[in-house]
Amino acid sequence: MTNENKGVNPLLTEWETVHQTPPFKEIKNEHFVQAIDQLLEEAKTEVDGIINNSETPTFNNTIRALELSGKKLSRATTILFNLNSAETDETIQTIAREVSPKLSAYHNYVSLNGKLFQRVKVVYNQKDQLQLTTEDLKLLDDSYKGFVRSGANLEGNAKESFAEINTELAKLSLHFGENVLAETNAYQLLITDKMDLAGLPESEIEAAAQLAKAKNKEGWMFNLQGPGYVAFMKFADNRKLREEIYRAYNSRGYHQNSNNNEQTVSQIVNLRLERAKLLGYTNHAAYVLEERMAESPARVNAFLEQLHVASRPAALQDQSDVQAYAKSSGFKDQLERWDWSYWSEKLKNERYGFDEQAVKPYFKLENVIGGVFELARRLYGISFKEKSDIQVYHPDVKAYEVFDEDGSFLSVLYLDFFPREGKRGGAWMTEYRSQSKPDGTNIRPIVSIVTNFTKPTDTKPSLLTFYEVSTFLHEFGHGLHGMFANTVYEGLSGTSVYRDFVELPSQIMENWAIEKDFLDIFAVNYQTGEKIPAELVQRLIKSKNFQAGTLSERQLSFGMNDMAWHSITDPVTCSVVEFERKSLTPTDLFPPLEGFCLSTSFSHIFAGGYAAGYYGYKWAEVLDADAFSVFKKNGIFDRATAESFRKNILEKGGTAHPMALYKAFRGEEPSITPLLEREGLIKK
Repeated sequence: MTNENKGVNPLLTEWETVHQTPPFKEIKNEHFVQAIDQLLEEAKTEVDGIINNSETPTFNNTIRALELSGKKLSRATTILFNLNSAETDETIQTIAREVSPKLSAYHNYVSLNGKLFQRVKVVYNQKDQLQLTTEDLKLLDDSYKGFVRSGANLEGNAKESFAEINTELAKLSLHFGENVLAETNAYQLLITDKMDLAGLPESEIEAAAQLAKAKNKEGWMFNLQGPGYVAFMKFADNRKLREEIYRAYNSRGYHQNSNNNEQTVSQIVNLRLERAKLLGYTNHAAYVLEERMAESPARVNAFLEQLHVASRPAALQDQSDVQAYAKSSGFKDQLERWDWSYWSEKLKNERYGFDEQAVKPYFKLENVIGGVFELARRLYGISFKEKSDIQVYHPDVKAYEVFDEDGSFLSVLYLDFFPREGKRGGAWMTEYRSQSKPDGTNIRPIVSIVTNFTKPTDTKPSLLTFYEVSTFLHEFGHGLHGMFANTVYEGLSGTSVYRDFVELPSQIMENWAIEKDFLDIFAVNYQTGEKIPAELVQRLIKSKNFQAGTLSERQLSFGMNDMAWHSITDPVTCSVVEFERKSLTPTDLFPPLEGFCLSTSFSHIFAGGYAAGYYGYKWAEVLDADAFSVFKKNGIFDRATAESFRKNILEKGGTAHPMALYKAFRGEEPSITPLLEREGLIKK
């Protein structure tokens, strides 16, 4: 697309780009507010047309019309908020803060509109007499529940309070995320004495030198972005510097500066509680879990406790083993948190002969991409073609066309791998357009996978750790969920499923990471072309469950912390650290650390969508271990099994209850046993 007229706002026009992908080169920051303001008015006009329709409410003129409203607005805001996560700056953050209250006001206008709700209710009350498809019925049910859960039954002051809370929560969530990103970017560890680099792999030293050079500094620089931080904690011999960088990472949002998130955390959880009580729930967790597979806080807590009981003995044994190993290696001090990764890595290497650095030469990023694409081809018959004429939002981003086995176009896929200051930490999948076919034409999705992997250096390509390979497979699983979507309505498409089900398609993909037949497809030494040796794969597999108890407890600690914050029945008045320590104590292997705070940088629950839902990662592990057992039985590349998984789960989105979808694939409800066996927490 080209803009002859400089006055044209590309967010307000039809896109004549490849597959109508966003024209990133044309979109400027100044376009967002103008477009969103105009599109808000257009969306409101569309909704008013539904509200003021003089005809009797029907599925088509009310439910379907509402589902189809505001699509242009959604297109513009999706771009803004995706960029705010992946390629932000102060201007975009300011724009996001400016438009967020306006968007909240619009959503409140829709969800709290009594006249509109009455139309929805008329259709809902007739649903048994209407000849609707299964998907139509699901959309109708979701629409009705959505209104009820969004306060449509509230009256007077309660309705006003509900709207005000929603607006304030939107602002606070943005503020929280901005503070975490600012804290992450603010820290820099500059090393000028080469002796302080002892223990670090040459590749990490080179990357640190490159980072320092990019910052116009002499020496070697480390920061709090994933790859460098993790490597420093595992390999740096300098214990004092390990402590420094550990404290910096685990105190983000907890310093007495403008990025402090303590008050923001308290405000968010207290407002969520207030909103839940307005709707008649005892707490936010009860409100959220009503629409989850787990169904109730009691069931979630019982699930977390069951895994905690299974994991705790193994975690305590892990701690004892590391302490004994460190002592036998001449370590005379008390083992602290910043010593754990360092001594654990050495113990793993000695116990299994597995050195994380030994596998990296076999995991060149380009080869891993090829391997993952080939896995998708073997399982599902799909293919990928890089397209240089699809515009991207940063030079690091690659764009691909995805084709189904019959040659038909399936999706656009963006891959964005490397850390930068404008990108938040972690890894995620998102969409710039979701799949739908409201008028029979199948609108295919535009999917994006964003990570923070090891960057290439002047002398080495991007060589991934095993963890990064697993992370790519995980996010690619989310991507498949989006790419294979095949529903009528966007609101039920792809990853629009219960939060504790959405991780099944992603986590099942991680299982292939230790399958030799899969690794043989792509894992070759980037210098010699030699396939990854079988004995190295065996060491990798044996080391996979190293400290499984500790890793499980760590994940459970996040889930328990999340549930604690969102199970309050009275507003929190104590300090954030005082509150969170109660939830973290059962799973912790160390005494409390002064200056440490998890919650002030816990973006999943305070700046993302996982509030009262972080347990879902472990919940989905039960599902993925059980589901992968079918592949193990039938063959890890078995097309029939993959086709069943695609047809019954990946294509269906949120068109049916997750358990119904799972049973359609598996034939029965999942068992927790395969997970406990896989992690070595019980004997097979």
